Amino acid sequence: MRLYVVDAFTDRAFAGNPAGVVLLDEPVDAEWMRHVAAELRHADTAFVVLGEEPEPLRWFTPLAEVNLCGHATLATTHVLGGSHVFTTRVGELRCESRDGWVHLDLPADVPVPASDDVSALLPGVGIEDVTRTSDDILVRAATAGQVRAVEPDLAGLAVLEVPCGVTVTAPGDRPGLDFVSRVFAPKVGIPEDPVTGSAHCALAPYWAERLGRTELVGEQASPRGGMVRMRLRGDRVHLSGQAVTVFAGSLNC
Repeated sequence: MRLYVVDAFTDRAFAGNPAGVVLLDEPVDAEWMRHVAAELRHADTAFVVLGEEPEPLRWFTPLAEVNLCGHATLATTHVLGGSHVFTTRVGELRCESRDGWVHLDLPADVPVPASDDVSALLPGVGIEDVTRTSDDILVRAATAGQVRAVEPDLAGLAVLEVPCGVTVTAPGDRPGLDFVSRVFAPKVGIPEDPVTGSAHCALAPYWAERLGRTELVGEQASPRGGMVRMRLRGDRVHLSGQAVTVFAGSLNC
């Protein structure tokens, strides 16, 4: 089995979000995939079965299987090259690698109003809005500076009644940047996710409604950092990003 480590949503190594990509010739046991993801210790590892149309694709954090992982899908498409249709928990995903960019067609995840009080878990954040997505609590902060500086209570976030975690966002703080965000998901073994494609499936419709346009650029302001281009088209979000392969090898277990 071939194994790759790819930095996604970046044009240089050791930035963006690293993902494992495992190419399989046939389906394997879910528990084995979880063990591989735990061994690699990246936020997510993708497992794709080759030779089928569409190609089955699954994602695992070090602790659990997740419904959708954008950056690991981008990494997988980067490794495979060309155009692909993946069958996943959230339906078919159409993805393409061309001209140095990877383009993903993912389902939009429109946030809905919520009443969660997470202010004590996000010290220094002036909370202006709270919504929920399918996986996260989405918090809008007063300023990008608050998003960049926040040091959340990770132990408190880990016990929230939410599938994954909390996304914190605010309007952009420089020309050409529509918004900034950070994602914390200790409940699934990810204290802070460097760049989160699935979160942008919710951030795109959220900010499109407030900014009045459907083409957006977001920065995930984690220590590694990354940029995501978005285009909202009805109930789909088209994400674009770059990627760099930093390791290629094989699994012997």
